[in-house]
Amino acid sequence: MNIKTIIFALIILPIGILLTSCGNNAYSDNVTLNTASEEYFSQTVPTTLSTVQATNPLIPSSEITKPASENNTKENNNTELSDIFANLGGDDLNKYFISYSITKEIEKRIFGISYKENEKISLNDLKYINVLYYGFDGESHVGELIVNKGIADDIIDIFIELYELKYPIEKMVLVDEYNADDELSMSDNNSSAFNYRVIAGTDRLSNHAKGLAIDINPLYNPYVRTSKGKQLISPDNSADYADRSKNFEYKIQKGDDCYNAFIKRGFSWGGEWSSSKDYQHFEKVLK
Repeated sequence: MNIKTIIFALIILPIGILLTSCGNNAYSDNVTLNTASEEYFSQTVPTTLSTVQATNPLIPSSEITKPASENNTKENNNTELSDIFANLGGDDLNKYFISYSITKEIEKRIFGISYKENEKISLNDLKYINVLYYGFDGESHVGELIVNKGIADDIIDIFIELYELKYPIEKMVLVDEYNADDELSMSDNNSSAFNYRVIAGTDRLSNHAKGLAIDINPLYNPYVRTSKGKQLISPDNSADYADRSKNFEYKIQKGDDCYNAFIKRGFSWGGEWSSSKDYQHFEKVLK
């Protein structure tokens, strides 16, 4: 054995092993897995939302699913998702529901859009969450939310329950994809949570601004109130769903799966408010 080989064995190789070990644990301080399993890091987490994966440190860039156009057809992509998630259950299912602290990548996406500098809530008060959900197409999708860290565990448990029940949600991306325009997000039936904004028509902060509220399938579950004898409905394109005596798909109502999943964990529902009705809206007050 020559002197160069000895130097490599004694110095260079241990340094490489140390750096590899540090890299493998780079997110250990700010990641909460519902099931603590290192196997997650070797799993492929396919998604139709490349922006979710591009900013998720737990999903290597090599595992980002190509857009449908690059995978021949959207149907092929959905079949792949369905095949992978079809038999998930227990611990295998839980490890796809993840919360972690706001990374620099996520901060770049939201700063100056859904998140504004303020004295009420800091980025350290928030958690970024990935969940699985069943879309209106009946296939599995990866969704993203930002919520207050005080309700992060509840939100993960809720969406595990809804996923197991195959509860349909059309889409779930950050409101920043709509430039934090709540009306645009709702009219596109996007389910979302955090958005630093005031309650419409007031100067009071919404519970969305604190990350303590979430809207589910808002197009089919609008905000409705009467002012000066005139009914106001939001989003604007949801008038067909304001009459809750009608039967239609995706309607949230007392006693259904969505309602029960939130209420049993201490959330209140806007559909039970007295002065106005916000059928999409669930919120929780932290003690």
